[in-house]
Amino acid sequence: MRTSTDFSPLYRSFIGFDHLAGLIDKASRADKQSSYPPYNIELLAEDQYRITMAVAGFGEENLEIESKDNTLIIIGNSSQHNEKKTERKFLHQGIAERNFERKFQLGEHVKVIGAFMENGLLHVDLQREIPEALKPRKIAINGKSLLSGNS
Repeated sequence: MRTSTDFSPLYRSFIGFDHLAGLIDKASRADKQSSYPPYNIELLAEDQYRITMAVAGFGEENLEIESKDNTLIIIGNSSQHNEKKTERKFLHQGIAERNFERKFQLGEHVKVIGAFMENGLLHVDLQREIPEALKPRKIAINGKSLLSGNS
């Protein structure tokens, strides 16, 4: 059983971190959304990730993947759900035939590099590509100031 957490005391002490507060709010709301379809998030290498989603009953033509504003959106529109249902009588119906929309918040510099279907699973590969200007670099100590004019 999950309990709800009140973050309002933190908001009063976070000055200039409105973006962080917004992410916390989004995460708490996303936690309450439907768990359909189930998915895994894997770390494949240091900066490579894979989201694997169980999409039984959906073909490639029924799925839409969009990356926009650091958000990955995966939409499934079941053709069986959209078409007029034929006279089918189920003794047990355990396979969901409902449409879905699942959103994932991506970190900065995380890009979608590809997607593929295999055995009823949708795999979406992601990679963090940190720009060269933001990577740490070593500074050599050479003993003389370059700014003082001493050569």
